[in-house]
Amino acid sequence: MRKLGLIGGMSWVSTRTYYDYINRKVQARMKYPASAPLLIESLDFSRLYRVTDDEGWEDAAQVLIRSAKRLARAGAGAIVIGANSMHKVYDEVAAAVDVPIFHIAECVGEKMGRDGVKVAALFGTRNVMTESFYRQRLVAHGVDLLPPDMNYVEQLDRIIYEELMQGKVTRDAERRLKTMITVKEQSGAKAIVLACTELDMVVDIDANVLPIYDSTRIHAEKAVEWILGED
Repeated sequence: MRKLGLIGGMSWVSTRTYYDYINRKVQARMKYPASAPLLIESLDFSRLYRVTDDEGWEDAAQVLIRSAKRLARAGAGAIVIGANSMHKVYDEVAAAVDVPIFHIAECVGEKMGRDGVKVAALFGTRNVMTESFYRQRLVAHGVDLLPPDMNYVEQLDRIIYEELMQGKVTRDAERRLKTMITVKEQSGAKAIVLACTELDMVVDIDANVLPIYDSTRIHAEKAVEWILGED
């Protein structure tokens, strides 16, 4: 098996999910007691929390670049960034190291393209839902995304940052997400993209009115394929 680097801590909750999912998948394919060879750097999220201005994003890029370089020097043959929103600086980070970094939206777009999904709704943090850096990757695979509902943007941003990233799960959040998904189905969506690594905490991935494309699972699956040499 090949050794993967994971840039985590954004949040620690999603990093836990990556670690759990990757190891369960590796063990299922390689049989017990196999586990995934991983190098994990868990960053201090306070330096990256709710970045909004250009200076903050420049700093975020440098933080991730330094992390990626440390993982590469330590022996990681490929890297994943365990956060959707931080892929805003993906190009800068990927250009700074000689090992591949798997783009989360590219992984999602590839799967949706294979599945023939043409119309979908995107759920995530404010920058993921409203900016082009994530959306354009899905559109490039033939997925037409419904325009963001700014009321939902506000609700999701609050739920993600003030609840899920702190490990809090509430019935209210579960009900709100269920309502949002139903409304998007009525608006013509044929699938939902969970473009936030914590949203699976309040959305039933396997039992919903629409197919759910969970970016964390899809990204982690790509990592497992690479670890096992199946890519």
